[in-house]
Amino acid sequence: MQHLMGRQPILNGLEEIVGYELLFRSPRSLTAASFDSHVQATAQVIVDVLSSFGIREVLGEYRGYINVDAEMLLSDTIELLPHDVISLELLEHVEITPDLIARCQQLKDKGFLLALDDHRYGPQYEPFYQGLADIIKLDLLTTPLEELYREVDRFKRYPVKLLAEKVDSRHVFLRSRRMGFDLFQGYFFARPSIVQKTRMANASGVFFRLLQQLSSDAEIDQIEETFKLSPVLTYKLLLLVNSVAYGSREKIRTVRQAITRVGLQHLRRWVQLAIFADEDAGVQTFNNPLMDMAAARAAFMEEMARLELSNSKLLRHAQPDEAFMVGILSMLKDVYDIGMSDILQNLNVTDEIQGALVSHGGDLGTLLCVSEMMERLELDEAASCLERLGVSPQSVLECQKKAYAWRSKLV
Repeated sequence: MQHLMGRQPILNGLEEIVGYELLFRSPRSLTAASFDSHVQATAQVIVDVLSSFGIREVLGEYRGYINVDAEMLLSDTIELLPHDVISLELLEHVEITPDLIARCQQLKDKGFLLALDDHRYGPQYEPFYQGLADIIKLDLLTTPLEELYREVDRFKRYPVKLLAEKVDSRHVFLRSRRMGFDLFQGYFFARPSIVQKTRMANASGVFFRLLQQLSSDAEIDQIEETFKLSPVLTYKLLLLVNSVAYGSREKIRTVRQAITRVGLQHLRRWVQLAIFADEDAGVQTFNNPLMDMAAARAAFMEEMARLELSNSKLLRHAQPDEAFMVGILSMLKDVYDIGMSDILQNLNVTDEIQGALVSHGGDLGTLLCVSEMMERLELDEAASCLERLGVSPQSVLECQKKAYAWRSKLV
């Protein structure tokens, strides 16, 4: 059975990524008679999917969180997962029995981190509160605010971290942080609005000129001169290049050195990503969810565009470089106070790129739609779209694998 995978970032109070929850969907779930069997089916295949997918390639240096039911928890196969990488989330409907508690203690002794998912206080969970559980996840949408305050106060007496689930706005995030939550997860962190940016203003002309030069293989002297017009952009680029090992321990200290070291192809990628870096945060900007989303989306679209080379049913007019460009530019309008028309006016991009960005038109627009659905964890909808395109879930997994591997190299 083949599956689609989605991942949602988990952040700390500084809005830095510290892990991902991994979610799986089977295309068969679209026609399944019983939705109740979905979690069990996911648990049964998750080990196989991750072992063939490459956990480190999916997660980079971060920790992964997966949902497990009692059957999966009590099975020996759960121990195949690396305890130093994967945390186990006990689903809320799991019955707490002496056997389950003993099993959780075994897994805890082996080094696994345990979390209670969508949790409400209950005396039967006392062994978990006293040391078995490392994280308690509270659902902000289903828990009334007054009760939420009581739950937080109650759990703060125990040696656990509290994770706020379904954080859907900055107001909710800030309130949750004030309440005492340690970790945060939700659709809000998949939206570019998490990073408060000012208008690109004068810097926009320099940025688009540089991007145009790199796209047209301009001379290094011209590119270097353009960098000199924007100290902020130069600083960002040097931070990005210095944060990645290219087989040499020598630090990059000049723009020309960076251009020579990485080459125009890599440099174009860096410049496209540099716009998402916060110059006040140094190399740690790679931990922010906006950078993560931009890099993963662009790389995933690029890999998907390459599929047409081996399958006549796939997208016919989506070039990999253009797909990467669409992935990056599609987020600009929400990051900066600048409209898509202004972006396109400054860039001499193809009609296909313009159509994808303005109206999700053409093959590039279809790729953008699929990417956005995957990011929103609308995996059933994505599976339906991919089926119409003739794209197998295995092909999507391979594209995700390559995209996440590339993204993890930026950390």
